[in-house]
Amino acid sequence: MSKLVTGEMLNKLSDRFGNAFYLLESKAFEQNYNDLIKAFKTYYPKVNIAYSYKTNYTPKLVRIVDRLGGYAEVVSDMEMEIALRSGVSPKQIIWNGPVKNMKKVKELLLTGGTVNIDSIYEADQIRIIAESYPEHQLNVGVRCNYEVGDGVLSRFGFDVNGEDFDAVMSLISTTPNLHLVNLQAHFAKRSPEYWTARAEGMLKTYDKVVANYGLKPERLDIGGGMYGRMPDSLRSQLGIGNVTYDDYAKRAAKAFAEHFENVEDAPFLFIEPGSAVAGDCMRFVSRIETIKTVRGKVFATVIGSQKNISMNGINPPMEIVAGGVENRITVENADIVGFTCIEGDVLQKNYSGSLAVGDYIVIGNCGSYSLVMKPPFILPNFPVIDICGEEVEVIKRGECFDDLFHTFNF
Repeated sequence: MSKLVTGEMLNKLSDRFGNAFYLLESKAFEQNYNDLIKAFKTYYPKVNIAYSYKTNYTPKLVRIVDRLGGYAEVVSDMEMEIALRSGVSPKQIIWNGPVKNMKKVKELLLTGGTVNIDSIYEADQIRIIAESYPEHQLNVGVRCNYEVGDGVLSRFGFDVNGEDFDAVMSLISTTPNLHLVNLQAHFAKRSPEYWTARAEGMLKTYDKVVANYGLKPERLDIGGGMYGRMPDSLRSQLGIGNVTYDDYAKRAAKAFAEHFENVEDAPFLFIEPGSAVAGDCMRFVSRIETIKTVRGKVFATVIGSQKNISMNGINPPMEIVAGGVENRITVENADIVGFTCIEGDVLQKNYSGSLAVGDYIVIGNCGSYSLVMKPPFILPNFPVIDICGEEVEVIKRGECFDDLFHTFNF
């Protein structure tokens, strides 16, 4: 549950950190993580999480994952560096993604990390690394692509019925120091209805790999793409019902439990949540700077932007917290808009209620993709403050001019 914020609290934070900032609730993130893995372990005991760094790579969050025994799921050398600087062991890092820096791939492989191969090109490059370091066992995975009935032809991984899949498996099986530790798949749709097909497709692929190539992966990773906790107002706009962690777990983990019943060396089931654990652990706060009426339409402008919340085409969950005390007005169908010079920079359409300059908009469910995707457009990004403890903790200071422009030649 989100910590209650008051006008007094936000005024104090504004005095310290400026008129826009993110509120992080790391305890909510940890609770989500524990609840999600518990839901899956209810059906299948050998479950672990590889947290999706691209969703929200805030170091405090990735350290929580590491402390709880989870893995880092990264898709770039930048994200790998975040994991390493956060104290994550290379052995707990899994590198996905369609394009990889092979110099960094070599570093991760030689220190015990896992690299999931996405193309024959990558497989050939990794074979060269393996041949150059025959004394090192290199942990690799293979990204698998199969039909789950979601209407999406994914561009990621190998068609499990194709020649390239056979080629990469044959390469691994004939290269002595390549160890197939992982099969992985990525799917776009978040609906639980596809998770049975995800699990069954992966189990079928596992059986094929064991039978045809004599390889026995230790982990079967069926990816992320799950809805997390969110208010009803957001669910209704997204057109989804009350989806829970159990809705995913009972479809996938039960299939694993049935397939590996009484099998002592059964593989681990891995999932790669991002939004499912991070979505509701962050809110964006921005002060109302001006209120004006243009041709009968009221516009309230904040110092934040739609680019800070990464939610398009919907009214995000929002509350108004009174910070201003003078000249309050009642508005109908007002648009709350951002600071950018873009007509479409609207954070909330058709708001009706009481407003004043100095009030704060508090937008929930901003933990997914907002912080990591905000571009350096017009203004630097804002601070991130953890409000779980008795004292606020600065997780990320506000950016300044030199943070963005020291790489330019003036």
